[in-house]
Amino acid sequence: MRKMLTILAAAASIWSGGQAATAQSVDHPVVVELFTSQGCSSCPPADAFLGQLAMRSDVIPLALHVDYWDYIGWKDQFASPQYTKRQHSYAQEAGRRTVYTPQMIVQGQEHVVGNHPKNVNALISQHGAKAAEVDLGLNRSGNQLTISAKALGGDRERLVVQLVRYTPEEMVNIRSGENAGRSIEYHNIVTSWERVGDWDMRKPLSLQTKVSGDDPVVVILQERGPGRIVAAARLR
Repeated sequence: MRKMLTILAAAASIWSGGQAATAQSVDHPVVVELFTSQGCSSCPPADAFLGQLAMRSDVIPLALHVDYWDYIGWKDQFASPQYTKRQHSYAQEAGRRTVYTPQMIVQGQEHVVGNHPKNVNALISQHGAKAAEVDLGLNRSGNQLTISAKALGGDRERLVVQLVRYTPEEMVNIRSGENAGRSIEYHNIVTSWERVGDWDMRKPLSLQTKVSGDDPVVVILQERGPGRIVAAARLR
């Protein structure tokens, strides 16, 4: 059943102590978005591959569960029409009429079949080898998150600042639909994806926003569209 790549320039060197945590740009992890569904019989291999990517420090893998397969017998409790809309927006930007699962978007640019690890790993290596365009740092103190960034050179454009939260892993017993009778472990399940601001790269960025709970925090700086991902960092 089948119905996306981005340049990341930032990092996650994580320090935590008491109520504070910081991430500073020492690398540039690559963002991989997996569009998946519990109702998709072709998705479990891609879900498992995302679990392997979740163990890597050079990748920020994110699972966005879509809702367009819910009608065939099993409602995906992680699915959101917001993630379906994001996938359609990627397709529109690429001039494509249809979407499918499992699909991976690397750095907001390349669209890849999600259960083709060789192709995905090649794209991760390709983007990881590029020089960072932005120095991105995160600092969390209690429920206060401070996002700071400065351009390191190259084009100066206007980027969207996005805050993403995810659940690291959860096991689901699927009782109906195409995966009926299977117990599947899901990883880096996106629970919220919000736009918290815009950044004109001609000036340094300093932005504060509220966060709560213990789930990992990801900040993504991306061209409008959605387009390519210029930088990302994570606190976990």
